[in-house]
Amino acid sequence: MSIKGAVFDMDGLMFDTENLTYKLQREILEKDGRVFTVEDYKNTIGKRTADLPVFFNKLYGDKFDYDKFRQSCRVSFTDYTDKHGVPIKDGLFELLDECKAKGIRIALSTSTTRKSAERTLKIAEVYDYFDELVCAEDVEKGKPDPEPFLKAAEKLGLKPSECMALEDSFNGIKSAYFAGMKTVMIPDMIEPTDEIRGMCDCVLSSLGEVKL
Repeated sequence: MSIKGAVFDMDGLMFDTENLTYKLQREILEKDGRVFTVEDYKNTIGKRTADLPVFFNKLYGDKFDYDKFRQSCRVSFTDYTDKHGVPIKDGLFELLDECKAKGIRIALSTSTTRKSAERTLKIAEVYDYFDELVCAEDVEKGKPDPEPFLKAAEKLGLKPSECMALEDSFNGIKSAYFAGMKTVMIPDMIEPTDEIRGMCDCVLSSLGEVKL
């Protein structure tokens, strides 16, 4: 696959933070007597931070204090990663090193805020690999809209067709596909449907299987 740019998603792709986040969120909600299933969590994957209050209000009612919940989640995640670091997916460093060795420019396209994304990248010691970052506040429309990946290509100074997008979520794959990038899916908590598989150039089991 001949490319000039590689655009990485973050949570669930580079880092095993989806399983960690679900565990921490479930613990917080269970303390308030609320049930939070893995299927509930899967429905939040790939959504922009700004879209999550609506989801949780539908799940628990309009009186659910999403801002308080989000703050509790942030504190819990920060405490955990301060103590234990960020769980890194197999093959990440090898793939980033290969991109650099081949002169492939690297961008991040995440639905996470810039402050949170930069902190996670720095804890994982991969921040310096990235030439450009596209975070939640950098776009008007989040995934599955193509804007996040179009913005990443623009920042890299490349055409979308010259870029490979690496994603784990349905919304991420749709965003990259409609942006016109080569799409590689590495499923995390959710396996691709036939529709999503049809949008992928390939579906792999790990970052270590990616061919540049």
